Amino acid sequence: MADDLSRTPNSGLHTQLCGDAHLSNFGIFATPERKLAFDVNDFDETYPGPFEWDVKRLVASLAVAGLQNGYRGKHIKRITRACAAEYRETMLLQAERGNLAVWYSHIEPTTELTELRNELDATMRKRTRKIIEKSKTHDSVQALSKLTEVVNGERRIIHNPPLIVPIEEALAVGDTAALYEELHQRMRSYRSTLQWDRRVLLEAFEFVQAARKVVGVGSVGTRCFIFLLRGAGDGDPLFLQAKEAQKSVLSGYVEGPTFQNEGERVVNGQRLMQATSDIFLGWEQGPGVDGIRRDFYLRQLRDGKGSAAVEVMSPTGMTLYGRLCGRTLAYAHARSGDRVAIAAYLGEDTEFDESMMAFAKTYAERNVKDHALLVDAIDLGRITARRGL
Repeated sequence: MADDLSRTPNSGLHTQLCGDAHLSNFGIFATPERKLAFDVNDFDETYPGPFEWDVKRLVASLAVAGLQNGYRGKHIKRITRACAAEYRETMLLQAERGNLAVWYSHIEPTTELTELRNELDATMRKRTRKIIEKSKTHDSVQALSKLTEVVNGERRIIHNPPLIVPIEEALAVGDTAALYEELHQRMRSYRSTLQWDRRVLLEAFEFVQAARKVVGVGSVGTRCFIFLLRGAGDGDPLFLQAKEAQKSVLSGYVEGPTFQNEGERVVNGQRLMQATSDIFLGWEQGPGVDGIRRDFYLRQLRDGKGSAAVEVMSPTGMTLYGRLCGRTLAYAHARSGDRVAIAAYLGEDTEFDESMMAFAKTYAERNVKDHALLVDAIDLGRITARRGL
């Protein structure tokens, strides 16, 4: 899609982009103040670029989801138009606000999602309430019960291949002591990228074990590890996740900065776009067992995370959710871009909304055709695939 977007006209107004702003990359997470926030939550592709690229990916994802859910064409048009309108209207409001007010702008899930819930049917109200309540339980303590077991009186990460494999087994390294000494050095390097007070906090935890963890579909082919640390006792855990960071796909299509560590790119982009970020967000770089140096960014594995069940949304529910995502994206773009220039470009009429709606329809149709080509290639044996996983 980055290649497709690079061939479309744009305003020339750049901001920090999420790079992957589809509707499932918005969700709930816990702030350092232990409140819940609704925000963009995936920054693997973050990079400066035309603000329209994020908006186009968001509205296109809504159209694709609408088709998948079997919505009628008029419903999909209403959903995508409403999302674009919310982005435009929010940017107009942000252009009139002061810098600090713009910086602190955010969505409160307990307020915003409750208001959204009140406009939904009984089933969707129940699902929304469950999302909020469930996200409150997603933390390192909950991960401890899911991802560890007690072996010979010691807490160890479970062996659940191929999804989770302790690092000493995954890397087939004979000298485990040397491996963990290397990991300790890498952790010290990562710690230096944190704020001073958070370095002190991290130092209060003892490194226990590491494991390789399989990532989701969107990150297939990249390396991911989890680290178990122990605080004041066995019931005081901290789980960190290290994800490999590669060059943003957007960097091949727009001029922008270069980074010695792509993990730093991810972290800086996330800190800029989110109203508040994970206190353990940092980066690290080092060689693997194959001798190749790779970049990583680290964060808490689970910290109040929750996401909407897109596949069960009604057209009304997706319209409201799309508006919420559009507003959130405008908040993020207003922090790093020229919000006054973007607002002036968007204007008060609905031309932008209609344009984004038309793009979403065209791109969703393109998505269907591309998928059909993929299926045909599989059927003809040009691509090998395993079904039913």
